Amino acid sequence: MLVICIQQKGFDPYFNLAAEEYLLKNFSEDVFMLWRGERSIVVGKHQNALAEINHRYVAENDIKIARRISGGGTVFHDPGNLNFTFIKTVEQIDQVNFNVFTQPIVAVLKALGLEAYTTGRNDLMLDGKKISGNAEHIYKKRVLHHGTLLFNSELSQLRSALKVDLSRFQDKAVQSNRSEVGNIAAFLNQEMDVQQFSDFVFEEIRKTYPAHRVFQFSEEEVTAIQKLRDEKYATWDWIYGYSPKYTYSNQLEMPGHTISFSLDVVKGIIHSIDFLGKISNQQAILLTNALLDTRHDYGELEQKLRKIEAGLAPIPVGKLLDSLV
Repeated sequence: MLVICIQQKGFDPYFNLAAEEYLLKNFSEDVFMLWRGERSIVVGKHQNALAEINHRYVAENDIKIARRISGGGTVFHDPGNLNFTFIKTVEQIDQVNFNVFTQPIVAVLKALGLEAYTTGRNDLMLDGKKISGNAEHIYKKRVLHHGTLLFNSELSQLRSALKVDLSRFQDKAVQSNRSEVGNIAAFLNQEMDVQQFSDFVFEEIRKTYPAHRVFQFSEEEVTAIQKLRDEKYATWDWIYGYSPKYTYSNQLEMPGHTISFSLDVVKGIIHSIDFLGKISNQQAILLTNALLDTRHDYGELEQKLRKIEAGLAPIPVGKLLDSLV
């Protein structure tokens, strides 16, 4: 079968994730695609986005949050990370496993003198450090497999952006397994930048396909992908609202006492609030009326709380906001 090979140039994570879905559902050919993204955290389809991110760090460093259509855990993208995508049509879905798609990548790394290996189902390792996380999605008789390749990513940012307190969340969402990570560039015995690495991977994989063609999206296809990006992948409803329902619990330390609270959140919307501690009935009612049916989102909560700030005294709104998200 003819294989389409794409080396995507744009860095928009929402567009590139939309491009994967577009290729999966609208093309019949098998596909191999390489792409990179600007700084972003990409959560799995069945994860609680808010539970996977360090919200303050992400906001202060302008890191985007995205959700993909495959399962699995959260990964970090930046221009130093190379993403690969395989899309394959199969007769029987149960014949496909992760090794079908990870072994070609292992072979490419071996051509660079690197002995990569798999652990479990999802990870590629070098010398005990994770350099690739993988996930899959099945649509009819087509399999989408994609993975990361940490080449020279900002690992300190990765660690900070994904540093969260999971004890605050009670849910049935898929949780990420944190692993020690490493950059491929650190293991190489030759000078190579991420673009050269991308070119090398692209050419090595192309060699494995006797029948293939290098492909670029047409203007009409770009328009269709952009529409999918705007209407799905870049929306709050997909990124946060698709999260499984959860209960968020935390406490606010006040001079001489503590206020505890819990929020029940469904599709990203606060459905109920409970308070425990030294808080007046009037303040509890004020907070409940302000926050019910509001997105569990820092910006929206801040707007609501600033409007009732005078009635909350002496509770500091800034500290309350930090404890609510």
